[in-house]
Amino acid sequence: MTEITHYSQVWSYRTTRGRLLLWGGWLALVALFVWCWQIMTERTIWAFVYDAPRQAADIGGRMVPPRWSYLNELWVPLWDTLNMATLGTLGGVIMAVPVAFLAARNTTPSALFLRPVALFIIVASRSINSLIWALLLVAIIGPGLLAGIVAIALRSIGFIGKLLYEAIEETDASQIEAIEATGASGAQVLSYGIVPQIMPAFWGITVFRWDINIRESAILGLVGAGGIGLKLEASLNTLAWSQVSVILLLILATVVLSEWVSARVRHAII
Repeated sequence: MTEITHYSQVWSYRTTRGRLLLWGGWLALVALFVWCWQIMTERTIWAFVYDAPRQAADIGGRMVPPRWSYLNELWVPLWDTLNMATLGTLGGVIMAVPVAFLAARNTTPSALFLRPVALFIIVASRSINSLIWALLLVAIIGPGLLAGIVAIALRSIGFIGKLLYEAIEETDASQIEAIEATGASGAQVLSYGIVPQIMPAFWGITVFRWDINIRESAILGLVGAGGIGLKLEASLNTLAWSQVSVILLLILATVVLSEWVSARVRHAII
């Protein structure tokens, strides 16, 4: 009599090789973390770290109560900060719109040359922080609001250009083809087929970037680019903590207000 043996196969989510690779990857990640931690902390003075809570409590105690009489000296710098953000956003929009059309696949005149150049401009703008732009511009054109405005504008090109060219590429091709079928010129296709489709995204992106720029322009004065950041730097240098608390509260209130305004405008547009 022949004996029949049945073999049952047990299902596994990963193969043995897959599990080994997974554990090897986790071990490599832990080793990388430990190595990076050692590099970052090799010059750390741990006595200062342990004393940090006490120092933070001491500074916090000096910031209370805020010196509200100092508020009258902050209105003009705050107005400068708002102007810096607004004019910088406007300059960024003016420069970002043509870059976005050059970067979009369906509107660029040259996919081999102009599109890579436009994408490089977008990446370069996004990779450099506005504080770095401000440092460079203060060294080139001197301290003041102009350096801050140009820094905000250069930083905004990448943000606006990237989101806008993606919106251009996502336009409905059937509408554009219908306009082209009427014998419309390239300018007419752009005006009646592409621009109406991207206008809601354009205004939403612009308002969102203006909101971000208000936050960034509030600290550009720390490197000499004007605005309320100059007052913050002066107060920090003189250890006037009660004035620092007033400035921080005013910046917080401004950011909350700008967030509310931008949210209302985006809701009305979109």
